[in-house]
Amino acid sequence: MKKIEAVIKPFKLDEVKEALQAIGLQGMTVIEAKGFGRQKGQTELYRGAEYVVDFLPKIKIEVVVADDQCAAAIEAIQVAARTGRIGDGKIFVSDVLDVIRIRTGETGPNAI
Repeated sequence: MKKIEAVIKPFKLDEVKEALQAIGLQGMTVIEAKGFGRQKGQTELYRGAEYVVDFLPKIKIEVVVADDQCAAAIEAIQVAARTGRIGDGKIFVSDVLDVIRIRTGETGPNAI
């Protein structure tokens, strides 16, 4: 099993959710976050004074998938979240040792 964490622009959330549902993924966790990468925040003008917004609003999506679904999920996120501009985000993939469904006690891929 793999855990996919994607940090994306907030307005791309619905497109990414629909893309993941289209490939059959049933659940995800969505977290509102703030951060910056290479774009280093942005400069804004407020009442004639310039100031730097260091942290930009982002959305972090977490999904756990079976190994055979991983490539399709990554592709779906990548296509749906891409704008072609700086700050589109990142996708992180890590191994998951075990999953336990609290309600039933199911473990492993059956608990996803």
